[in-house]
Amino acid sequence: MGNISIVLDKIADQKIREAMARGELDDLPGKGKPLELEDDSLIPEDLRLAYKILKNADCLPQELELRKEIRTTELLLAGIKDTQEKYKQMKRLNYLIMKLNTIRPVSPLFEENQHYYEKVVDKMSGGKEP
Repeated sequence: MGNISIVLDKIADQKIREAMARGELDDLPGKGKPLELEDDSLIPEDLRLAYKILKNADCLPQELELRKEIRTTELLLAGIKDTQEKYKQMKRLNYLIMKLNTIRPVSPLFEENQHYYEKVVDKMSGGKEP
């Protein structure tokens, strides 16, 4: 079956190239724009419709909202110079990660790591925590 698949892929590729050379694909809608692909294969089949409705309503599941907030806080944290503000944001980040880890029914091996690196460095260098 593998050889047939390879032959069919080559034929399809050749047909597409020929159509492109003739200009038959020049006026397709969305040309030059990124494709909007929806991969819902990881969503259980019985939840796909509900997720699609939430997505169309511009709502994210709580886990995704938290992940988004965590990434935003990480970016914010990277740009902060003030030590007290940095620790405040680190505490917030750790809280968000803890919250995410408690709502997900998964193995602890897949939990997000909390960010204690700077606290450890500060302790090792003899600095004082605010």
